[in-house]
Amino acid sequence: MPATPRIEAAAERSPLVRGALETAHRAHAGQVRNGSGGMAYVEHPRGVAELLAAEGFGDEALAAALLHDVVEDSELTVEELEGPFGPAIAATVGVLSDDESIEPYRERKLEHRGRVREAGGDALAIYCADKLNNVSNLRRAHAAEGPGIEREFSVPLDLKLEIWGEDLEMLRKEAPELPFLDPLAAELSALRDERAAASPPPAT
Repeated sequence: MPATPRIEAAAERSPLVRGALETAHRAHAGQVRNGSGGMAYVEHPRGVAELLAAEGFGDEALAAALLHDVVEDSELTVEELEGPFGPAIAATVGVLSDDESIEPYRERKLEHRGRVREAGGDALAIYCADKLNNVSNLRRAHAAEGPGIEREFSVPLDLKLEIWGEDLEMLRKEAPELPFLDPLAAELSALRDERAAASPPPAT
């Protein structure tokens, strides 16, 4: 289990963060994150929130980071989050949730990126930290299990890498001050190199 000591400390200090952490654990109970090597799903939002906590983001951002996947991947709705967490956090979670009715995948991600760009602020920071955590976890799983890990995704990893690159480009333009940008660029580059090194040479 990845360590998230800053989030544990924040949860002890802040009822808001504690409530978000407890809600995330309930919402993601029993779920496993694809492309993670079998990691419990809740470790992903915990990891995203830990990145934000390390950079001094406030409690509302930490709470939204912990909750950022609960609407997309559980039965909870944005409206149900408004009572315990307030409309601002609920709205940020809504912005960070994919619209699963949009197909194909590329169009869905384009629409999502546009909503995050328009929202700005914490939404951009959480979106960036989310990508960094995703790619870092995938690199670890790829190193441990090899290219077969890619079969856990519903779309080809080449497409995901292309979209992550477009996300990075948007984030550099809209929020160049974010501390996660260079680490995300480095992780993406390393993952591409590692995949290329693991691929069999072309037949001659």
